[in-house]
Amino acid sequence: VAAESSTGTWTTVWTDGLTSLDRYKGRCYDIEPVAGEENQYIAYVAYPLDLFEEGSVTNMFTSIVGNVFGFKALRALRLEDLRIPPAYTKTFQGPPHGIQVERDKLNKYGRPLLGCTIKPKLGLSAKNYGRAVYEC
Repeated sequence: VAAESSTGTWTTVWTDGLTSLDRYKGRCYDIEPVAGEENQYIAYVAYPLDLFEEGSVTNMFTSIVGNVFGFKALRALRLEDLRIPPAYTKTFQGPPHGIQVERDKLNKYGRPLLGCTIKPKLGLSAKNYGRAVYEC
């Protein structure tokens, strides 16, 4: 999981020689069995901050959860926790107009503002997309 979500690949590619892959490798630093569950484990993975583009939530999440969830060697995978070092969080600028303007536009106060990916991405009617977004 650590390799697949960072610099690993299932085959050797010519671009491997263009950089020091070791510098960018995700590292599994602990594995614990899930109590009461056979063949299930919690893997603790750390990534070097140099792997991610500063100020890009999209880049960070795509790197961590993008490709690895299609990794056929795993029957199931779930992200349980994500901890972002303060040094990296300081690179995020936040909403361009400030959180209060965003809350005013949405008329949402006193709770987190969250987003989600609607599935399926194609094929729903406008009414059903609206319904899915509302439920998100």
